[in-house]
Amino acid sequence: MVFGRSLTESRLISSANYVRTELPTRIAHRIRDMQQLPYVVVTNPHINEVYDLYYTAFDTFRKVKDIKTLDDNDRFCKAIRAMLKAHLTVIPKLAMGILESNGLMDSAELDKFMNTILRSRISRRVIAEQHLALTDTFHAPWFSPGAKLSESEFIGEVFLKCVAKDVVERCGKAVREILQRAYGPDVALPEIRIDGHLDANFPYILSHLEYIIGELLRNSVQAVAEKHQQRRRKDQAANLPSQPPPPIEVTICESNQHVIIRISDQGGGIPRESLPYLWSFSKGPASGKILANLGKVPKMAATMQELQIEGEDDHKSGSGRGSRTTAAAAARESGEIGRDLNSSLASLSSRPPNLRLGMGLPLSRVYAEYWAGSLALHSLEGYGVDAFLQISKLGNKNEQLTTRASMDAV
Repeated sequence: MVFGRSLTESRLISSANYVRTELPTRIAHRIRDMQQLPYVVVTNPHINEVYDLYYTAFDTFRKVKDIKTLDDNDRFCKAIRAMLKAHLTVIPKLAMGILESNGLMDSAELDKFMNTILRSRISRRVIAEQHLALTDTFHAPWFSPGAKLSESEFIGEVFLKCVAKDVVERCGKAVREILQRAYGPDVALPEIRIDGHLDANFPYILSHLEYIIGELLRNSVQAVAEKHQQRRRKDQAANLPSQPPPPIEVTICESNQHVIIRISDQGGGIPRESLPYLWSFSKGPASGKILANLGKVPKMAATMQELQIEGEDDHKSGSGRGSRTTAAAAARESGEIGRDLNSSLASLSSRPPNLRLGMGLPLSRVYAEYWAGSLALHSLEGYGVDAFLQISKLGNKNEQLTTRASMDAV
């Protein structure tokens, strides 16, 4: 944010050279991690494919010479975009490899490897996409070099004023529409009620927040809707009037350093046998079913748009490259913000809402913790779940530099 506030040609070229040196270094660390896996794991076809992708990326970026001109930067950005697109297969491939390797390696070690590689993936894609966004801003017709970007809504990928209430409402609307289409128009879906500090806002990368909130709300709405359907059938059998499903309560709480979002549902809670595997990528007894589901998802950008149904028109679904109905999208489409709309975190990769991948919660926690936040769940079996998402107000005077250093040391 600080670097991009006042953008000039020399700053853009400096950013390009930072990305040019960081990407191969960080990719090399992950290649080394894969080389240290047991031979039987690293030769798994899915993990081997990820290894090849990483090695190709490393080999490509290490050959890029010092960037000195805007033309050099444009060629570099083209290479970054191609690599980001190629790596959309990484998350499902890794997940399938981890599930198939269950039993060949300690599950705690597999989860540690997966968490490290995903955190590193976030760090690489953030710096790459931030540079692409700054480049697009620099080339935008409305931009004049040296202008202060802090007066607009974006600095690159960073949305300066994420309003928690707006994000919850937008994600809730998208989730309800998806489930309505999946279950049919007759299914009663719970209302999403929001209370607390409704004006709470903070700088954040919007697509990361949308992914976390979208996954949490989808879990809650789906659980309540399915439980209500069962109750409704019993009521009909007993000739009793059917009741509406209990609402999902979202409470927003703002303090000096954090914003906490609590999502409470009455969807029956998490089954006791699933609790030990809640945050694990190697899903234990459910791994066979999840493996079959992952096979149906060839690409995954890990965004809220992942929830869309395959084959839908982007504009109709209210999601996708040109149609995200956010303040961000409105600003971009009006030419106010220069941004790469074909980046990994804005691209569509579809899955039906009933296709459970077993990755929503562990991946959401990786996103939350990367930005010095946290995600916790409390389940009351037979009643419901409370999810607590804590978001750090990054970029203010309370930010801990040691925390940032530990985040980047991946």
